[in-house]
Amino acid sequence: MKDSVAEEHLYLGFSHQYRDSIVPLHTSISLFLLSYCDCKLFKIFLVPTDENVNDHFVTKNLLGDLEVHLISKCQLPAVVQSCCLPAVVVKDGTFCRAGLSVVLRHIIQKTYEADPSKKDVLELLGFKKTCLKACAEVSQWTRLCEISIPLAVEGFLTASPEHCQTIPPDILQLERKLGEPVRVHNDDKIRRQKLQQQKAGAKAAVPVLGKEATGEGKAVETDEHPLPSLELSIAFSKLLVQEVPDAVNREAPRIRRTKTSDLPLLDHVFAEGLYFTLADIVLLPCIHQFLVSSIKQGKNLVNLPLISSWYQRVQEVPGVKKAAGKCNMELLQLSELVSAPGEELQDFSSIPDELEEENEDNNFIGGPRPTMTKLMENGIEAKFSPHPCPDWTLDWANLPSAVSPGEGKMSRDRALRKQQQLNNLAAAVAKLAKPGDVIVDFCSGGGHVGIVLAHMMPSCQVVLIENKELSLIRAKDRSDELCLSNIWFIQANLDYFNGNFNIGVALHACGVATDMVIEHCIKARAAFVISPCCYGFIQNTVKFKYPRSHQFKEILSYKEHMILCRFADQTAVQLPPERRLIGKQCMGLVDLDRAWAAEEHNYSVQVISMEPESCSPKNNMFVGIPA
Repeated sequence: MKDSVAEEHLYLGFSHQYRDSIVPLHTSISLFLLSYCDCKLFKIFLVPTDENVNDHFVTKNLLGDLEVHLISKCQLPAVVQSCCLPAVVVKDGTFCRAGLSVVLRHIIQKTYEADPSKKDVLELLGFKKTCLKACAEVSQWTRLCEISIPLAVEGFLTASPEHCQTIPPDILQLERKLGEPVRVHNDDKIRRQKLQQQKAGAKAAVPVLGKEATGEGKAVETDEHPLPSLELSIAFSKLLVQEVPDAVNREAPRIRRTKTSDLPLLDHVFAEGLYFTLADIVLLPCIHQFLVSSIKQGKNLVNLPLISSWYQRVQEVPGVKKAAGKCNMELLQLSELVSAPGEELQDFSSIPDELEEENEDNNFIGGPRPTMTKLMENGIEAKFSPHPCPDWTLDWANLPSAVSPGEGKMSRDRALRKQQQLNNLAAAVAKLAKPGDVIVDFCSGGGHVGIVLAHMMPSCQVVLIENKELSLIRAKDRSDELCLSNIWFIQANLDYFNGNFNIGVALHACGVATDMVIEHCIKARAAFVISPCCYGFIQNTVKFKYPRSHQFKEILSYKEHMILCRFADQTAVQLPPERRLIGKQCMGLVDLDRAWAAEEHNYSVQVISMEPESCSPKNNMFVGIPA
């Protein structure tokens, strides 16, 4: 156990108590993970929405053995007031992590750093430590676990009896996900083992974890959970730090010769597949409350056989029941979930997957010329405004070395191009900024834009928002070297930032991220200076549909617009000049659509080419000003 771990403050929202749970459920989930990890590294604060909450009542009845303090919203650190809870802040108050997945992953990492013997805790992050790492704005799975399921359950708990007769669609979506084939690293090998087991007709012994097993499981035959024994054996062997028996590992020659397409598919044991991960930790408090409420209302769970089996199976994981007990979660037993005989199961094929219909055809065949001609016939062509200050440049030679992008460990040529890109954004921001303004560097990466702006505009507050922790830590190190006092760092998805600001900036915001930044700026009535990137990654999402503007929607279909986006990525210097020119025109058209969409919200928007254009193949830049 490491002794010197810097104290961090964890802030959790508190609306009200619902039976044995705290609402919002994000708080219940956070407390459950802390209990499961046996983590006491954070000073925990509850932030009530009702200022009259009784301190003794909250701490005594809801929080188990955790020491928790109440704090009002107005007492929160300034950086936390700009974020949605939960949030974690380092003691100096300038580096904040916000949003459920980011905070939970941080708790896991800090627990393991403080006690490296807790390898089971680190395993919650899954293969390559990527569990729930992708942001909810682009990952349907993260969105389902982090946002949709908790909100659906909260709505179900608070709805009147006549409005909660049906199972929420997001719960049905999870049931469907649990029925999909599992894809895991090295699944070809596991599927061959499964085929061998099937051909042998053998029913392998399955390690079953009884009441709070602590590392020793007995291999017994069981029909309690109707899953193939190989998946269970692999899943629970990992939990028990055991090897799968050699008899399972050895493959017969005929098995090795079997085509991959002929191998049997793998079934779910846990939420993400074969292994117990953070996703199960997130889902358990939510599904528990849903099941408790459903049973109290006399609802039958015949339509949720996979969720019911998963819920029971998760309880067999070492430490889960103990953590639930600490959080006053009285987990249900299988007998309470038995469905009535003769009741018909729901056909889940009728439940649409998010965006399935809209994005089902991702093979956009054909060139951009017909689409460009169609737009031209309607009087629409790519338009670029003149650059307001093409020769403006920072005095890079006399700036501290930590301001230069070369400090970000890049080549000299790339650092020069990055300086040129920064000249363009800094010049545009300098024309817009006033003393006291808050400038947000969205998708900040290593902080190239934000650090330059904080250094050249000491009277402005600069906020860096980035989902990748290591990038933001590098930016913090550079800021500390410069002794900047007007800069904050927020590791979060964009949707978890809700602070007020005056100017939004983003350099090479990838794909849909550009539209997310524009949306944030419009909501805040803030000016924006944005350079888009990765047009080929643009596609319809839960929040954004393309084309964006009314003018483009009246002319182009989604598929036609996507063809423009794909060819807008054809601007690399290695390509023939004619092809690059078409790519530049497609970039201009995609960004014109975005500019017109912003103008529908009373903005004045210019699309400009950065100077020199050779500074980047993606050299477009928006400058938007609210009317």
